[in-house]
Amino acid sequence: MSIVKVLEIIASSDKSIEDAIQNAVTEVSKTIHNIDSVYIKDTKVHVKDGKISSYGVICKVSFRVD
Repeated sequence: MSIVKVLEIIASSDKSIEDAIQNAVTEVSKTIHNIDSVYIKDTKVHVKDGKISSYGVICKVSFRVD
């Protein structure tokens, strides 16, 4: 039987939502192993002068405990 833990992560990017998600996975992967999935809980964008300036995500990263 596997035990799965879930971390809630906030990440951002100047490029896209997809890049923000990748940034979350990249950073979490530095210290957490056995990542199984990422659930996107919420998304947002910051706007400056009528244009999107950055993208953000709040996501839940699931991983198996060794």
